Amino acid sequence: MKPQQAFSPSENGRSFQISPWSIGSVIICVIVVAPILAVFYIALNPSENIWPHLISTTLPRYMRNTVILMLSVGTLAASVGTGAAWLVARYRFPGVGWLQWALLLPLAIPAYVGAYALVDFLEYAGPVQTGLRSIFGWQTSRDYWFPEIRSMGAAVVVLTAALFPYVYILARAAFREQSAEGEDVARSLGEGALGRFWRIGLPLARPAIAAGTAIVMMETVNDFGTVDYFAVQTLTTGIFSVWLESNNAGGAAQIATVVLFLVIFLVTMEKTSRRKVQFFSLSSRHRPATRTQLSGVLGLAATGACLIPFAIGFVLPVGVILSHALENADRWTDPALVRALINTVSVGGVAAVVTVLAGVFLVYGVRLSGRSLPRLLLPLTTIGYAAPGAVLAVGILIPLSLLDHKLADLIEVITGQPSGLVLTGSAFALVLAYCVRFFAIAQGAADGAMGRVRPSLAMAARSLGRTKGQTLKDVYFPLIRGSIGSALLLVFVDCVKELPATMLLRPFNFDTLATRVHDQASLENLGDASPGAILIVAVGLAAVGLLARANK
Repeated sequence: MKPQQAFSPSENGRSFQISPWSIGSVIICVIVVAPILAVFYIALNPSENIWPHLISTTLPRYMRNTVILMLSVGTLAASVGTGAAWLVARYRFPGVGWLQWALLLPLAIPAYVGAYALVDFLEYAGPVQTGLRSIFGWQTSRDYWFPEIRSMGAAVVVLTAALFPYVYILARAAFREQSAEGEDVARSLGEGALGRFWRIGLPLARPAIAAGTAIVMMETVNDFGTVDYFAVQTLTTGIFSVWLESNNAGGAAQIATVVLFLVIFLVTMEKTSRRKVQFFSLSSRHRPATRTQLSGVLGLAATGACLIPFAIGFVLPVGVILSHALENADRWTDPALVRALINTVSVGGVAAVVTVLAGVFLVYGVRLSGRSLPRLLLPLTTIGYAAPGAVLAVGILIPLSLLDHKLADLIEVITGQPSGLVLTGSAFALVLAYCVRFFAIAQGAADGAMGRVRPSLAMAARSLGRTKGQTLKDVYFPLIRGSIGSALLLVFVDCVKELPATMLLRPFNFDTLATRVHDQASLENLGDASPGAILIVAVGLAAVGLLARANK
């Protein structure tokens, strides 16, 4: 059903009208989409075409590792997230009351922090191998076999533990919304618990599981810190290698296009799966499914099954990082850490405010105009969230550098004094990347919140002489400020955790918490990395708390 417009047809207009709201909306859409288009343009017009060289040497390895990692993490995360969601939605067992919320906490841990913690815990000098040597009397690593820590398998485990909550939260909501009628029929036909899950619960939750798995796979493609630390060469690490080590921006753009096509394929598959398979409740009365009590061995097994991903995804990294932070309490006053914290808060805060304001302006402007072009462009603004940070960095930094040099030359001609690089020499490029990358969060929050406001309220305000801007300020904002506040926090948290775009776009000698943690951990210096990691986790916990409250 077509949503109601907030204003009369004369304002939404069938006649051609130009308004600042419509023009601003189109400009915002263009700014958000431009970096993606720039990547394709640079890839098609490189200064040095190394595409044949990439295809014959490194690209197949990058592609193979990326696909293996993506499929492995997606499959494991879907299995863990769906299984945990089914248990907490359908059964009562010891600890289920707090475990259903604890399973969200790994979202607060960036995957690269989990990677540092796992290596520190399992490496030769870590507590596990040290304990084994002490118990069995082994002297050196030659006396026993231990799995390779920095490997593809370890990367899969870390990424799965960090990302499975995306599947869990969507699957849990889907299972909770299912009616009891279907399970009652299946039970009357003799289906056991496993049969009801495979034949009733899983098919009905398939769209939600597919959506969560698609997010997990896209985040896996985006990851840089984890795969770099475990020495797994993926398409994202290939962008860094070709651009920074080979100094070939065109080659980096060409690899970035492969990443984009991979992401577009994932998004298309997810949307296609939801469109082809639809399920509806034919009952006029919805009765939620009752939760079965599990006791004894089955209850303990269910508790253990939920505890394992929580322990690997949250308890282990927090415990390891916190122990290092307590052992190195003097590092909390390190001036470099303080500067990184200030940089993170300032850049992330500015980006969050700009992103949310732009999202509100865009959605409100599209609703005002009622014209086809802004409405067609609106969904395109969400593509930045699917695009990895390294890809956006390619699409932002190269065109911005050309513009920056021309701007510096113009300023020098006018003033007679060299100005230096204004755009790429400051945090402007970083803020722009954050805005493009996380614009979908702000746009989605604003669109959903404004859609819940009754159109008659805005129409009444306009009939009383309020301007469009006053209607937004006095009518919409008081009603949507909760959603806007949530969007501000979520965008800010994502800015704090973002690593690939930050590493490529940060000005010289400009560290954020994410880059400082990565730099120190790469030098095997977890003592200096731990305070920054704790701060990142603390910010992430605030967002998870908000998310948990919204999904009660």
